[in-house]
Amino acid sequence: MSEQQPVDQYSVASIYAEMLARAPENDMRPRLEPMRLAMDVLGEPQKSAKVIHVAGTNGKTSTARMIEAGLLAHELRVGRYSSPHLGKVTERIAVDGAPVADETFVRIWDEIRPHISLIDQQLSARGEAALTLFELLTVMAFAVFADEPVDVMVIETGLGGTWDATNVVEADVQVITPISLDHTDMLGDTEVQIAEEKAGIIKPGGFMVSAAQLPDVADVLLAAAREAQVEFRFEGVEFGVETRMPGVGGQQLTIQGLAGRYPDLLLPLLGAHQGQNFALAVAALEAFIGGGEQELVLENLQLATEHITSPGRLETLRSGPAIIADAAHNPAGLEASALAVQESFGLTKLVLVVGILQEKDARAMLETLYQQYGEVAEEVCFTQSTSPRAVPAQTLAELALDAGFDEDAIHTTDQLDEAIDWAVARIDEDEATADGGILITGSITLAGEARTLLGVEDTGITGDIGGSR
Repeated sequence: MSEQQPVDQYSVASIYAEMLARAPENDMRPRLEPMRLAMDVLGEPQKSAKVIHVAGTNGKTSTARMIEAGLLAHELRVGRYSSPHLGKVTERIAVDGAPVADETFVRIWDEIRPHISLIDQQLSARGEAALTLFELLTVMAFAVFADEPVDVMVIETGLGGTWDATNVVEADVQVITPISLDHTDMLGDTEVQIAEEKAGIIKPGGFMVSAAQLPDVADVLLAAAREAQVEFRFEGVEFGVETRMPGVGGQQLTIQGLAGRYPDLLLPLLGAHQGQNFALAVAALEAFIGGGEQELVLENLQLATEHITSPGRLETLRSGPAIIADAAHNPAGLEASALAVQESFGLTKLVLVVGILQEKDARAMLETLYQQYGEVAEEVCFTQSTSPRAVPAQTLAELALDAGFDEDAIHTTDQLDEAIDWAVARIDEDEATADGGILITGSITLAGEARTLLGVEDTGITGDIGGSR
């Protein structure tokens, strides 16, 4: 298909359906050889630009988007790869802050499809499964970025690090966001085991910057950095948030970076955790642009903050009453967002709408929700997304009783639209429309479907910024 031919939404959707038919979203295989084979066949597109590689448990996507905005403000052409998407698969592959164009997505797929078939045949001959959905999308991202071309690729791992499909890159900067328990069935039962897996992105020739970590986790990352002989910097030691003042719709920050101090930056995101993500992003930018020794241009950083978005992360989808979507999907993420809700929203009444995926520790998540919201959320509706991996709403309700929720406060429905309608009615009954709120949380898929139901789309970086074309 030529680039000039018209492409409609169905074409992108059909490609995604074709990819998804190979393996579900959560089919992440501990292997790298198929990706190395794909990169070799396609001429090593992962080496077509410099790379900032982002791994960790929570905050990866927000941090990647912050780094992207900073690079754009410094007049660099940027490709960002992140996952999963909230509404449309093209959101995962962003060029200069916007989802890749449908035409480009379809054209690149048509160009690499014959090579994918060849690779699948070679994998079959070895007795291995065909390329998975995530591997295919990762291949697509590298191919798109090489085609554009971009100056810098900001690449977010999908799961883990050592054997993650993205780990075919040799990154100039390696960024580690906070590490906590998640995906324990694949990454390990302890934070240390998970850190050992995620430390696999730390390689010679790079520069590691890490969020503040548990002491044992920091030791793992420190050992990996020393073994790879890369420079390393940690939040709370060499950089961090100096001051933070929450405000309406965001917060004012002063960041002490690796090379400079950046006062009075207005970040349009909520929560102390987003302030910490931004400090990490600033350190990554300093490491990339100036080797950790060159101060960023304050005006560029100010420009970047004006355009930063992080869809589905404490995002207000509608007001009167406030309907807030948050993609927190593990206990640590839920705790961080709860602190932000309490700090940033003066709600007189809060209703929870909760849905969780099967591979998550639902019991631990519900216990965290009860600890954080048990006294302020008078009613909760358990529901489920359309994902085949969603825990049935009734199962969540039964687990919630064990977590401490009051049976009389629980409602269930397997339809998200019905859950939202029910929650709004609860707010209206108490005449709390003006200062009441609904928090939709528990999974990225649930937050994404809520955004779709309420007509919200991810358009990427807001407005023109620096090198954005």
